[in-house]
Amino acid sequence: MDDPRASTGDPVDARQWSRILVRYRTPRAARSVRELIVTLAPFFAIWAVAWWSLSYSTALAMLLALCNAAFLLRLFMIQHDCGHGSFFRSKRLCNWIGRAIGVITLTPYDVWRETHAIHHASTGNLDRRGIGDLPTMTVAEYRAMGRLKRGLYRLVRHPLFLFGVVPFYSFFLQNRLPVGLMRSGWKYWLSAMATNAGIAAILTALLWFGGWKLVVFVFLPTMLLAAMIGMWFFYVQHQFEHTSWSRDADWDIQTAALEGSSYYDLPPILQWITGNIGVHHVHHLASRIPFYRLPEVLRDHEALANSNRVTLRESFGCARLALWDQSEHRLVTFAEARRVPA
Repeated sequence: MDDPRASTGDPVDARQWSRILVRYRTPRAARSVRELIVTLAPFFAIWAVAWWSLSYSTALAMLLALCNAAFLLRLFMIQHDCGHGSFFRSKRLCNWIGRAIGVITLTPYDVWRETHAIHHASTGNLDRRGIGDLPTMTVAEYRAMGRLKRGLYRLVRHPLFLFGVVPFYSFFLQNRLPVGLMRSGWKYWLSAMATNAGIAAILTALLWFGGWKLVVFVFLPTMLLAAMIGMWFFYVQHQFEHTSWSRDADWDIQTAALEGSSYYDLPPILQWITGNIGVHHVHHLASRIPFYRLPEVLRDHEALANSNRVTLRESFGCARLALWDQSEHRLVTFAEARRVPA
């Protein structure tokens, strides 16, 4: 894949882009309400039909549940916007909507909001890895490890592990505790425990009224597939060949936002399902822009529409990337890393 930044012509000053994008930050209340309704209503309707279908066909119920993962993913994107305070003007309203959705997405909202803020504040910084990102090592760091640690890293970076095991662990297990914020105060423990209580109430109701089949064939397939797709998107948004990583002394938050985040150019239906989260370079430059206004930015600014562009077809190649080559300033595969000079 060629370096996407080459297609933008002259270098773009990231700080200037941050100032330009301020005018897109204002949310539109009616539009936000509509987006919430057109996501929540189908989500609960499909679940209800899947529940009803269990009496006739388990396979049909599971198929409907898997389709409903699209609406669950979109709910998470609304929760994501609430976490940035971009969905409504009222921060309090954003927070309470985000907390309510967090019970459905199995994500303690206040914990996630804080760790996600750390992700935004440290993305692409080699000296601040560990919270809100995926394990990424440099070629030199990988070479300095012993055989066992290399094997573990290769396991963690394997696509089957990253997009199969990690989503289950993250959403079903890790989210049950305020991981990363264990000693940061009662607020995050309250967020995790209140979310757990809400999830327990939902599962109890499902088991009481629908039985174990409702949980196994409807609840779990929806949650698992949405988690797997969500993990894929989080990966592609920052783990592409010509992303940006640097040491703290050379790191700049605006530059990291522009150069270290991709524009995942997707078909319209996938853009809608994912709440335009693929326009990730713009999101990192100006996280207060509501997701439904991100396409406006691309329409108005051709340079951003051509920057860090990754197509759906190209994105599958990103799954093989695993190590940061500091000499070439790009992510490389394990095979390519063997050819990097020591």
